[in-house]
Amino acid sequence: MVDRRQVLGSAAALGWTMGRPAFAQSEKNIVLGQSVPLSGPSLLLGSQYNQGARLYFDTLNAKGGVNGRLIELKRLDDAMDPVQSAANTRQFIKDGVVALFGYVGAQPSLAAVPLATEAKVPFFAPLSGAQSLRDPFNRYVFHVRASYFEETSAIIRQASTVGIKKIAVFYQDNDVGQAGLEDVVRALAPLSLKPVATAKADANSTDVGPALKTILAANPEAIIQIGTFKSSATFVRLARQAGFKGNLYNLSLVDTQALSDELGAVARGVVVSQVMPFPYASASAVSTEYLQALQASGLTASTPNYTSMEGFVAAKVFTEAARRAGKGLTRESLITALQSMQGYNVGGMSFEFGPDKNAGSRFVEMTMLTEDGKVRR
Repeated sequence: MVDRRQVLGSAAALGWTMGRPAFAQSEKNIVLGQSVPLSGPSLLLGSQYNQGARLYFDTLNAKGGVNGRLIELKRLDDAMDPVQSAANTRQFIKDGVVALFGYVGAQPSLAAVPLATEAKVPFFAPLSGAQSLRDPFNRYVFHVRASYFEETSAIIRQASTVGIKKIAVFYQDNDVGQAGLEDVVRALAPLSLKPVATAKADANSTDVGPALKTILAANPEAIIQIGTFKSSATFVRLARQAGFKGNLYNLSLVDTQALSDELGAVARGVVVSQVMPFPYASASAVSTEYLQALQASGLTASTPNYTSMEGFVAAKVFTEAARRAGKGLTRESLITALQSMQGYNVGGMSFEFGPDKNAGSRFVEMTMLTEDGKVRR
């Protein structure tokens, strides 16, 4: 498991800074602004997402960049706090970034979107599948991952193929958890089904015993978990101790590697839906490219993971849009270029954008955790 010292050490190796330098758009460089958690419980999510993007951009820049211009990714810490995210966004806009890139979490992103919209700055590739970032449609917001509803629907489809009908839901007590519960209800409706039980706990809380008791009383065949890895890991461990042998499903927001590391041998058989290609082996062209970039970077403390893969893919999609926008890249020409990307394939994952379609991917696949800390397809 990558700890805080390893992450910060990797950051130092790449020359990352935690300060607040002046960011200026120039004819030479394409400057992006990224507000992410670099402290607090979500430190790894922010650091890994930034690292994956940097892996791609550093490799690109070493070859001369795009249209003769280098891409700079500037980051500021928001600790997953919407107020700080808004402050960081104002700073980025003031400093003239061409786009806001790779924010983490629904609430920090929702705090930034109105500011980006007012300033007409593209808001690209937030690490969230929340419907609140997709509906209503906003021409300045672009997504490279499937929505949580699409993940939930894929889980329900898989469960139904093996005859599972009694499904319960354990969710974190916040906007994301509530929206996830609604997604499950919506996905079950075409099958004339409803959750047999629902229960909640505070996000990141390990006080999940009452929720588990409520759910097990309904004798579910499967449980869908919508939350972060701390709550979900504790729930899985206690459920297995209580003798539950049914399927345990998680959405990608759980942070797959963190969940696996937290559970250890108890992780066996836990299913996680994914919205990015498999990052642990050369299962696709983009996986191979990602692994080669990671190895070449010399970041020996870092290991492949889905979060940094998402950053890598987001950077690759952004670069293609920048290439199409040409040497005279502006915020508006970037939007036009993104909207022209129909049938663009990064090497195992396709994207379809358009004037009225800013959610480019519907890619979802299932993975299973193993008792020896691995993830398999």
